Amino acid sequence: MAVLFSRPQSLTDTPFRYCPGCHHGLAHRLGAEALDELNLREKAVGIASVGCSVYTNEFFNCDTQQAAHGRAPAVATAVKRARPECFVFTYQGDGDLASIGMAETIHAAARGENISIIFINNACYGMTGGQMAPTTLPGQKTTTSPLGREAAREGNPIDMMKLLNALEGPAYLSRVLLTSPGKQAAAKRSILRAFRAQMKGLGFSLVEILSACPSNWRMTPVEALRYVDEVMAKYYPPGEVRVAKEVLEG
Repeated sequence: MAVLFSRPQSLTDTPFRYCPGCHHGLAHRLGAEALDELNLREKAVGIASVGCSVYTNEFFNCDTQQAAHGRAPAVATAVKRARPECFVFTYQGDGDLASIGMAETIHAAARGENISIIFINNACYGMTGGQMAPTTLPGQKTTTSPLGREAAREGNPIDMMKLLNALEGPAYLSRVLLTSPGKQAAAKRSILRAFRAQMKGLGFSLVEILSACPSNWRMTPVEALRYVDEVMAKYYPPGEVRVAKEVLEG
């Protein structure tokens, strides 16, 4: 009997420890499938940061390095410059990448560092209890914004696509969803393009994934999927934002 679906070689057989309905598992699988399809596993170095992304070391079947909170782009820069033959990617959440790691993210992008980032945006601090993050939506309730985020009090959310697209360094920027099989296929295509940008030496690439966090949102997995599609995607529109033409060639 033909095998139609199996675990990607770039994933270990360690059982996922994420909450039911969380999209980290889907994101891991798509990233691992991209590593396999591009034959990158043997030269890949994954950089894990802090938050739910800290488990990256357990799940990706390639060399990995742990970074301090928010510093993954700086560590990735060091690895790529020291070992340019390696394929270097980071896996980061929004509290990590867009808050304590904002400076590292912006400057790595501005310099056009030849690294790739998978950015999980679930609009809250997932691991530490659901606090408000830079990407928390207006009106969204969190443990530190129990009345809902209000611009006059907590400021407006930060749209990382708009921020990064204002810089000249990025070669590829895309925002995707994982809420249906079709959207997962589009997300994988974006991850492949981001990885190819690095393989071709084009510079900084980042894929933002709008992700559900049912536990901290106090929703069922089905309700969380609907929230991503009907609320998050309206505020953070999915689509490719920056595509260097060389990414589409070959």
